[in-house]
Amino acid sequence: MQKFKKIFKVAHPIIGMIHIQALPGTPNYAGDIRFILDEALKEALIYKKAGIDALMIENMHDVPYQKNQVGHEISSLMTLIANTIKQETNLPMGIQILAGANKEALAVAKASQLEFIRAEGFVFGHIADEGYIDSQAADLLRYRKQIDAAHIAVFTDIKKKHSSHAVTADVGIVETAHAAEFFLSDGLIVTGKQTGAEADTSEIIAVKESTKLPVIIGSGVNLDNVNQYLSISDALIVGSYFKKDAFWRNELDSERIKIFMDKVNTIR
Repeated sequence: MQKFKKIFKVAHPIIGMIHIQALPGTPNYAGDIRFILDEALKEALIYKKAGIDALMIENMHDVPYQKNQVGHEISSLMTLIANTIKQETNLPMGIQILAGANKEALAVAKASQLEFIRAEGFVFGHIADEGYIDSQAADLLRYRKQIDAAHIAVFTDIKKKHSSHAVTADVGIVETAHAAEFFLSDGLIVTGKQTGAEADTSEIIAVKESTKLPVIIGSGVNLDNVNQYLSISDALIVGSYFKKDAFWRNELDSERIKIFMDKVNTIR
């Protein structure tokens, strides 16, 4: 919790997602690097103007995702984007690189002076769209030590969305949380079944009551449930709801973000 409080200067921070346009080498790449950078920076500035507390970037448009690694063309451009946004906004900022490219995310965070990454596949294996995702805690945290990045928080998904957990069906979310805490996670992310789907409040409460780690809700946050979610968690990651028609592929809706943040600021 100490690292979490050092990163975020407000209680119950709202982390706004920036879904980077398709990067070079991926099927949907449109051939214009300048456009990708400009769009990402535009969204970051919209968020900042609306009063967001923190930002996170993710290569969401790079479908279909590679498993556990990406090429230098991805990590290098993500570094450029992250560094540009960080310099222009000076907000707390994190990164996730899909799918499960957690070492690459740490390298980008280190180079761009970001404060956190979101890591999938930290403890317990699971079956994702990309295939079997193995746990990475040991290798990831050793790599963090090797590159002198211990100050960068690793927030970890547990029972991750878009995944089958049949292999670990006998291991509940609370047990998974305990394992992540034991393996030195800096924070736990609880989600719904898919992007934009609401997280189960009973699961959030159970995890919150069973661990000393900060608990972050990672999907399904909206204006109707934000009051309840803020009361049972430490932070919220919001992406889809901030887009036009609450659909992740659409452009950001600045008025939607402002109304949301106004409500948040009356609650906390």
